[in-house]
Amino acid sequence: MTVLIVEDDEIILEGLRYSLLQEGYEVWTAETFAEAAALLHNRQLPDFCLLDVMLPDGNGIDLCEQIRRKSDVPVLFLTACDDEVSTVRALELGADDYIAKPFRIRELLARMKAIVRRSGKTGKNESTIVTVGENTVNLQTGKVSRGNEEILLTAMEYRLLLVFLNHRGQILSRTQILNQLWDDAGEYVNGNTLSVYIKRLRKKLGETEGAQLIRTVRGLGYLMEDL
Repeated sequence: MTVLIVEDDEIILEGLRYSLLQEGYEVWTAETFAEAAALLHNRQLPDFCLLDVMLPDGNGIDLCEQIRRKSDVPVLFLTACDDEVSTVRALELGADDYIAKPFRIRELLARMKAIVRRSGKTGKNESTIVTVGENTVNLQTGKVSRGNEEILLTAMEYRLLLVFLNHRGQILSRTQILNQLWDDAGEYVNGNTLSVYIKRLRKKLGETEGAQLIRTVRGLGYLMEDL
């Protein structure tokens, strides 16, 4: 699922970007109204929008109005605690929810997931069920299975699988993967640990030498073929 974050506070923007990447989302970012408008004009609409109300060259409410002319993609506003008037106007224009700053990232993620469940959308081009070799991944429940047998993945193994699924057909360097994987304590997974996770994930997915699902591209990184 693709998420657009429009936020002019660099610290908040980067914190949100890394947290959403950790959860397996594809993330677009913009710090101004103009940047966001250009993204929305030049690309297909994202699957979810996080919009700050106040921007240096405009506001998120006008941006929401533009989005609503084209689509009903979920929109969640990031608002100041005392900005009640703007919050009401945003909801009247069709925003799905809002959260006041400062907020906890887990609360934001929970609200996003609740909005997606209510809207019945998992993404414009994203199926709830995807296949990896002989394995089936249910993106809604997080269940991975092969035939009638469930494959038990740890939380980190599942997040690693989501990274590859979100970048199928793209070579990912170790650095790119590491940037998207944080452990539960909020620290980066190191290179040695990443090798262990990839090895375990390959084994659980039933890889063999003749059927590699996650291919090593020498000198570049790893690739999950876009099947």
